[in-house]
Amino acid sequence: MDTTPRIAPGTRRELGLVNHAISSVAGRVIGGQRPNVFTTLGRQRGLFRAWLWYSAKMMPGGRLPRHETELVILHVATRRECEYELNHHRRIGLRVGLTVDQIEHVGDLAWSEWTDRQRALLTAADQLVTTRDIDDPTWETLRQHLDEATAIELLMLCGQYDSLATTLLTLRVQPER
Repeated sequence: MDTTPRIAPGTRRELGLVNHAISSVAGRVIGGQRPNVFTTLGRQRGLFRAWLWYSAKMMPGGRLPRHETELVILHVATRRECEYELNHHRRIGLRVGLTVDQIEHVGDLAWSEWTDRQRALLTAADQLVTTRDIDDPTWETLRQHLDEATAIELLMLCGQYDSLATTLLTLRVQPER
């Protein structure tokens, strides 16, 4: 498959001052260059800022603990085979408390080291990505661990990162060096 970006990362002029500043700050925070996800999506100026606000309500500002949020994001990225998401969220996952073993096994629902809660989150995320639904037994198990609001957030988190993977893969956004 061709890996040439379909839409190249934008310049300051193409992003506008606000989006360029956001992407520059993000680059400093992650310790590298401006993230290509920001400099590509930032070309759609207002939608980019709305997307950032929406995304931030779940990560880092959601009800799920950060390590669980990252576990779910990594599982979605693994199922979608989205290297861009995987590259970023492996680093973030380590920073928020995931172990190297957890990150390596994130696509393996049968791994014996998952807690019941982690397995419930991952199984729900897996079903959402693969079938766009959660079966009743999985939902019942999930609800033993999550209240209503957090269950809704989990669904939206999975949908957000599945959608982002679609966008990144379709636009062929390249990982940073």
